Amino acid sequence: MDRRGGAGTAPSRQAPHHSPASRRDRKPSMFEKEAYAQIVRERLRESFHDVQYVEPPFDDSIADIGKEWKSALAKLKFTNSYRMEPLKKFQAHPVETKIHQILKDSLKDVKYDDRVFSHLSLELADQVLATVKEFGYHRYKFIIKVLFIQKTGQAIHIASRWIWDVAWDSWIQAKHETESYVALVLVFALYCE
Repeated sequence: MDRRGGAGTAPSRQAPHHSPASRRDRKPSMFEKEAYAQIVRERLRESFHDVQYVEPPFDDSIADIGKEWKSALAKLKFTNSYRMEPLKKFQAHPVETKIHQILKDSLKDVKYDDRVFSHLSLELADQVLATVKEFGYHRYKFIIKVLFIQKTGQAIHIASRWIWDVAWDSWIQAKHETESYVALVLVFALYCE
């Protein structure tokens, strides 16, 4: 009598028999040693590459160009200074005065025009950023927003949210107003440890 609890003989369950011919027909697994090399060979054979040739400058050798690229891509490694506060805290008043002067000089005779202001806002933001960086505040990141608002009798609310360190971070607002528009520049100075 069978101990499994069945009376008589139980039907046998055998794994289907695989012939060697059926193994050759199936796709090889990438985890088998020989099959992995075969898969790689097939993929390389099926792939193609577009190669573009760039003519090097005639006055420099190719070896010199490679050295320039390596030096440009090399990252500088600095040791940790563990400095938790800036050497010089951001002073809002002198920066604000300078930005007011930039707005007055840049927008002296400018009339409201959407197409002109899209390019002018980028130029003003670059100019303001360069001016703020001249003050030499180390480890500060600056975010510049330049807004041109046409006067059509409407009200406007502008809101910004930041993770803010009250001790070291600061911001400035500079405004230039004409009959047809208002130019508003916001500068956020964020200290990065």
